[in-house]
Amino acid sequence: MKIAIDARGANWYNGTGIGTYTSKILKYIIKNHKENFYHIYWSGSNYNKLQQENTKIIMASKRQHRFFEQYYFPVNLRKENVDIYHIPQNGIGISENIGCKKVVTIHDLIPYILPETVGKGYLSKFLKEMPKIINSVDGIITVSNCSKKDILKFFPINEDKIFVTPLAADKKYKPLDKDKCKYKIHLNYNIENPFILYIGGFSPRKNVYSLITAFSKIHKKLDRNYDLVIVGSNKDDSDILKNLSIDLNIDKNIKFTGFIEEKMMPIFYNACDIFIYPSLYEGFGLPPLEAMSCGTPVIASNISSIPEVVGDGGILINPFDMENFMYSIEALINDINIRKDLTSKALRQADKFSWEKTSEETIEVYKKVLNR
Repeated sequence: MKIAIDARGANWYNGTGIGTYTSKILKYIIKNHKENFYHIYWSGSNYNKLQQENTKIIMASKRQHRFFEQYYFPVNLRKENVDIYHIPQNGIGISENIGCKKVVTIHDLIPYILPETVGKGYLSKFLKEMPKIINSVDGIITVSNCSKKDILKFFPINEDKIFVTPLAADKKYKPLDKDKCKYKIHLNYNIENPFILYIGGFSPRKNVYSLITAFSKIHKKLDRNYDLVIVGSNKDDSDILKNLSIDLNIDKNIKFTGFIEEKMMPIFYNACDIFIYPSLYEGFGLPPLEAMSCGTPVIASNISSIPEVVGDGGILINPFDMENFMYSIEALINDINIRKDLTSKALRQADKFSWEKTSEETIEVYKKVLNR
């Protein structure tokens, strides 16, 4: 097959689910399927690792992205006799003039489900373009059965057009020496107490407000003096959440780290005693899977796609039920035997996901779409 992939999102959305997905899919399909030839539309640096005998890198300026999407890509796809064109970042901006088979990855429909949590510009663009994208492409990849159901709820298309290929955690997320990890955290971030961890952004749908509130109500009931460590760049509702911790008189035990380098993420997951992910909606939700891959006990929401990811590898709670939320944190922190049992279950559940498996399933999608 001649396959073209719009891989610009690997750099544009680096550090997000879309960026990770794009870079991992590229890495493994190029490595494991050398029988295909890959035309890779790229923006930015870091492309040397993609240069192989079976690849061709086509640079596309971010500033002129509309020209490339609407004019250059359609002409280039015809010129190169490409069989199938894959757009991993929700398909926004796809041209109507593309003649080959088209596959798009739609990660979620958050603008339809929780429009109040999305910026107005992106919301307007997403709502305007998504019906056209859904109806014009030949195949849709999505990352969970929950997202597939959401697509079918809003767009009554043939469900055979939609393929589910779950995400995975990077191999760097694995069990490490906890004491060494705790020492690194103490050395670099001055966090001395044992801690509960949250990673995942500060949008209102992430529900960090409820996490801070629940922690404020139970932290004095814990068997030791615990901190709640909240990792993420200072944007969205971060200032509101910091003020909330002050208002609740818990700010001394809540540590906002700000942005951390990706290489430190496995250190945080291994150093914490438990990881909490109370999100109200996710198309997939990588952080709990990354935590479980490190053998870390997880508490996560029992709604949207999250139960598909966590399975029996963590404790699933109703994120709208504060009493349930509080009880689960207190019970897990105060019982080391439950935590040990969850560590084993978390590792078994995490083993079900891999980028190799996801890339294989992606290649199968290409074949099925081409053979129709």
